Amino acid sequence: MLRLCSRPLERCFGSRRNDVLLWHTDLKPHASGDFSIAVVQANSSLEDQTQVFTSPSATYIGVYDGHGGPEASRFINTHLFGHLHKLASEQGGLSTDVIKKAFGNTEEEFLRIVKRSWPARPQMASVGSCCLVGAISDDVLYVANAGDSRAVLGKKGSGGRRSNPVVAERLSIDHNVGVEEVRKEVEALHPDDSHIVVYVRGVWRIKGIIQVSRSIGDMYLKKPEFNRDPLFQHFGSPVPLKRAVMTAEPSIEIRKINPQDLFLIFASDGLWEQLTDEAAVDIVFKNPRRGIAKRLVSAALQEAARKREMRYEDMKRIEKGTRRHFHDDISVVVIYLDQHQQQHGSRSDRFRGHNTVDCTNAPVDIFSLNAEEEEEVPLHLGS
Repeated sequence: MLRLCSRPLERCFGSRRNDVLLWHTDLKPHASGDFSIAVVQANSSLEDQTQVFTSPSATYIGVYDGHGGPEASRFINTHLFGHLHKLASEQGGLSTDVIKKAFGNTEEEFLRIVKRSWPARPQMASVGSCCLVGAISDDVLYVANAGDSRAVLGKKGSGGRRSNPVVAERLSIDHNVGVEEVRKEVEALHPDDSHIVVYVRGVWRIKGIIQVSRSIGDMYLKKPEFNRDPLFQHFGSPVPLKRAVMTAEPSIEIRKINPQDLFLIFASDGLWEQLTDEAAVDIVFKNPRRGIAKRLVSAALQEAARKREMRYEDMKRIEKGTRRHFHDDISVVVIYLDQHQQQHGSRSDRFRGHNTVDCTNAPVDIFSLNAEEEEEVPLHLGS
């Protein structure tokens, strides 16, 4: 049984400087190139969780954007990759079916947690998380998404001398009912409910409550029995449900990585609220690799400050919780794609002396890195 991150903290965790709510790793290797991670906290408890698993044969990327609390995203962070690795090993490699089962197994395990904690913490039924996963194996990229986090590819431009040297290609679907196609999809699935999606407080929401149509968790919007229970009705306003109005099934994109593909950006919607796909890709293309994820987060924070007619330097002084009024938690992973452009025989050379599995996790909570939170939780990947 494999245990990840069972090494000194300084090797598994990056550094915090300047903005006490910002954490980042500059650059680390993976089988197809290098990667960089950055996270900034805005909520009182960090609801984003982020991780990258590396081995000589595969790279997994996870961005989990929680809502209603941090419990669902933290649960996914310690369980999803284990399911993914175990199922891929049992079924001879990655596939659409493997990924969907890994999402489904994680959802079922979290449901058991919700049921066990029900008498003491009925609010757990309203906790959920968007879930964006990337997997690279044998020069094939899988992008699985449930929610409105986003994966964007930066690739070489084509055409004449006036063409852009790099272009952005979105690889995931934003499962947010603010997108007309997603809204129509939800309405089509519920033809007997004229109020399945309503416009509330300036945005479209399912049942007037939530913007995303897919997630792990949010059991009160998937299991009608939770809403009918008097315990939950005492906790919050009941939502009359005949059946589930959300799903944990991800949409999955599969593509062969080719020499035109330069890098990938995986990020929670906190980044995309501030930067367009094209702007983010342009920043990565034009700047040095080291600390590139932090540079993207900083650009988003500067834009958030500009919208409020203030400087980022002033926004740094705002405490967590209050900071959420200015921007969301933001998680970014940048994955450079180099190795596929070289001879396949050189792949093992990259991991010579580094031929064991490794996992880089962003901290559970950036501001309050106390002894309990700094203690690393082993990630089990099969037996």
